[in-house]
Amino acid sequence: MQLDLTALADEHLAAARTAPHGRSAHLVVHDGVLRQTVIAMTSGTSLDEHNAPPAASLQVLRGRVNLTAAGWAEELAAGTLRMIPKERHGLSALEDSVVLLTAVND
Repeated sequence: MQLDLTALADEHLAAARTAPHGRSAHLVVHDGVLRQTVIAMTSGTSLDEHNAPPAASLQVLRGRVNLTAAGWAEELAAGTLRMIPKERHGLSALEDSVVLLTAVND
């Protein structure tokens, strides 16, 4: 399977811009416990705090996002790859952004 992440980013950012909640997501890889999801968010939108999977990373494909967890926040720009902390966390878009979430679930 081959995916064009640039085309997916374009498609889902366009969808997010017309969605009432300012987000669009698409599960692009689902292989056993591995899941990869493209998530597009318009500036100012967020994913509320939620539990972390056993292992996960976030790659910013476009824009800038803020990854938050208990008492801290980290700004991530396009091209950044970051492990997601193994604690409750949230994500907010500082500008129109697209991320690739890779997660391993039990």
